[in-house]
Order: sequence, then structure tokens, then C-alpha cells
Amino acid sequence: MSLPWPIEPMTAVSGDLPADAERWGLELKWDGVRVVAQVGGGVRAAGRRGTDVADRYPELSGLADLLPGRTAVLDGEIVAFDGGLPSFGRLQRRMHVERPHARLVREVPVRYIVFDLLSLDGRDVVDLPYAERRALLDGLGIAAGGPVEVPPYLNGADAAQVKELLAYTLEQRLEGLLAKRLDSPYRPGSRVPHWRKVKNFLTREAVVCGYKPGKGRRAGGVGSLLLGEYDAAGRLRYLGHVGTGFTDRALDELDALLAPLLRDASPYAEPLPRDVVRDARWVEPRLVGDVAYGALTDEGRLRHPAWRGLRDDKDPREVTDEQQ
Repeated sequence: MSLPWPIEPMTAVSGDLPADAERWGLELKWDGVRVVAQVGGGVRAAGRRGTDVADRYPELSGLADLLPGRTAVLDGEIVAFDGGLPSFGRLQRRMHVERPHARLVREVPVRYIVFDLLSLDGRDVVDLPYAERRALLDGLGIAAGGPVEVPPYLNGADAAQVKELLAYTLEQRLEGLLAKRLDSPYRPGSRVPHWRKVKNFLTREAVVCGYKPGKGRRAGGVGSLLLGEYDAAGRLRYLGHVGTGFTDRALDELDALLAPLLRDASPYAEPLPRDVVRDARWVEPRLVGDVAYGALTDEGRLRHPAWRGLRDDKDPREVTDEQQ
């Protein structure tokens, strides 16, 4: 295999369902954390930032048994399920635990959803079209039902099935679909237009820049988070604040993570409204989280945001005003 390790995965842009749907394959958007796994002489696994995550997800060790005597590099998503549906909130309990104890693995099992193949038996296949890579992946015979799964994709040529799949994602409040050109190669580390995120609701990554102290039941801890993103000049701009969507566990985790990051001055490049600055506690901009929101205001602020959880697979500098 000539691919370097760790391999940075290819990522998608946001967009609408393609008009020439017959040239695309459609997959569910799984709402987990991206992991590239290498099988052969054991199992290695890396997140988007190249972090070794094999110890976080012991379920991945089963890949060696599923592919005996073979070598492969797989691309997929670690997903936790709740009631049979992907749950990013539930996954939070596993995302930051380096060596989870057996009880946590039993309480919050995860599944590795594999949707691409980058190398097989020493041969790099990134230049093959998506449809051919998926055929090779399906040919590995990884059965559904275990901790590793290769779900099918839908050829967009069947308009009735596409409509049915879209209706299903809306009904189940799933994040949406990924549309992938059937003739597209795989380009590690690139954000490409031939992979397209078709979202049912808006989500955005944001840098945690500070917080407002809580009141009432939240007194002494975090009440709301002050969020930001980087502009084209590398300056942090204010994105808004979020005070809903937190579990008690998430608030406890944030209290512990933010305490050592406290700083005296605002990390934002711009002056902020007085009501934002009042009582604010500033932190070093090192943490990244996910928020769901209704829209962006004319000033570029989040409207009706809700916290979804922290991400340690994203570098704060990746969180820009051009994010897709």
C-alpha cells in the first residue's frame, strides 16, 4: 500500500439533491465520527485529525476476524444508536474515553458503518470510481448485525425509491443524505463537489470562546456558551451563544474542560455587544462543538441554536465562515 498513514478522509460539500440523480449514489448521513481503519497484521484506526482512536472503540478489533488473511483500508463512521436510530448525543459518552471499561462498552455500544474502500490486499483503489469501490467493498462479505456493517447505497436512477428514502429521513428526524457521484475517485484530505451533503436540518461546527455563568439550577457552572468561527483572515468572529440542548453530564464535562482554559481577555477580533460581554468568562479557543440551528441572521449569528456536543476530531482552525 502506498497511501500514507494516517489517511485524512475525503469530505463533502453541502448542497441540494442533484438534478441528474441517475449519476449519483445515495447513502444515509450517519451523524457519528469519521474513522479510517487499516486492517492487516492487526487493526489501526485514526480520526479526522490523525488521532489514534483504536483504543477508544474496541469494537473495531473485530475487523481482523471479518477479513482473515486480507489487508484493507476502510473509510466509515463510528455511530451510536438509540432506539435503532443514530444518536450523536449518545455517542458523546464514548467519544472522549480513551480506554472504555467493559460496562460503558455494554451500555453504549457503537457500530462502525463502513461506506468506502481505499486499499485492498496491497492495491490502492482510490482512483477507481465510487461504484467500483463499493462493489469491491460489498464483495468483502461483511454481514450486517455486528459491530461492523456495510450498509447498501441507493442508485439515484430510481426516482420512486429516492423519494421514499427522503421521506424516511424526514420522518425519523435523521440528518439527511450523502450523494456521491458514481464515477468519482477518492481524494484523501480534499473537500470535493462530487460528494454532497443533503441535510434535513442545519448543523454547524463552532469554536467555544467563552461562557456565561449559569443561574438557578446551573448556578456555579456553565449557563450558555459563547461561540465563534474564523474568518478568511484567521480572526475569530462572534457566532452567537447557545444555552439549550445540554444534558447534566455535558455541563459537568464542560465545567471540567473549560476551567484550565480561562483567560482574561476576549479571544474575538471584534468588539462585542455589551450584553454579551457582561459577566462573560473567556477561554482559550481550543474546543469545538456541534450546534443545530434554524438559520443565520443578517449579521451572521446563529438563530435558535441548540447544543449537540463536543467534537475532538476537529481542529478549531478548521471552523471557518466558509464551512459546508
